[in-house]
Amino acid sequence: MNLSLLILAAGMGSRYGSLKQLDSFGPHGETIMDYSIYDAINAGFNKVVFVIRKSFEQDFKKEVFSKYKGVIEVDYVFQELNVLPNNEKTPELRKKPGGTAHAVLMAKEVINEPFAVINADDFYGASSYKLMGDYLKKIRLEQNNISILLAYQLKNTLSEHGSVSRGICKIDDNGFLKSIVEHTQIKMEKNHIYSFHDTKPSEILTNNAPTSMNFMGFTPSIFNHIEHFFGLFLEKNRNSLTAEFFLPLLLSKIINTSKGKIKVLYGKEKWYGVTYLNDKEWVKKNIAKKINDGVYPNKLLRGREPSES
Repeated sequence: MNLSLLILAAGMGSRYGSLKQLDSFGPHGETIMDYSIYDAINAGFNKVVFVIRKSFEQDFKKEVFSKYKGVIEVDYVFQELNVLPNNEKTPELRKKPGGTAHAVLMAKEVINEPFAVINADDFYGASSYKLMGDYLKKIRLEQNNISILLAYQLKNTLSEHGSVSRGICKIDDNGFLKSIVEHTQIKMEKNHIYSFHDTKPSEILTNNAPTSMNFMGFTPSIFNHIEHFFGLFLEKNRNSLTAEFFLPLLLSKIINTSKGKIKVLYGKEKWYGVTYLNDKEWVKKNIAKKINDGVYPNKLLRGREPSES
């Protein structure tokens, strides 16, 4: 079965301070995306699609696309402000696209097989791709009501350098998602994980709380769901300059309207990410350890440096 990996790479990394999708984390200039694609190929994925912005197309062609010629099938699509369903118009002063579900919708014309979605700047770990790939292979295209969420233990998703936003999951006895609650200020303090709120007291979250990190799996039928629910979202937020339709909100809509089920898989890896600039050295250190432990070769793509065209 063909499997695609859809990489969301259109974000600009406002807290990080640069275009972190193209930043180097490995000994030969490897990006986090390079490790993700390496893991995905080993898990049986044979196509990768990038969602990018038109403004950095040339940088991506030079630094990313050329590397993978002859390695895996590569395609890309643009996430832009004015590409919306139902002929909706973008508010004149709006500067940001419509969120992660909007980004996934941009791939509708190039993905016709089961696929996984990841963030470009998140390191999910090799076993996570194996879990996702194996489950996607079990899903037949006509099983339109099943999607997948790979959840991590909350304690394995935190940053040492500031608070993070995380979706905390509730799961039923059959392993299907019941709900995702978004917490926008989560931080470890004095050996406890706190969720801080602006209008109510902080709460303590459990270390092992299943947490969404935007690693999800779908069949192509998801595009119809996105068009429907994103269209309703746009009608409600027609004049908003900031409202975004995120993937966790999409999953909640699917569950609450009985349009489908979300199977939750449990990832055992420690997530690494670069929410803040100071996270970079921490991520590089952990990747170096994995190389020393033999998880990855010293050079992922032999014979081709990222700067070659």
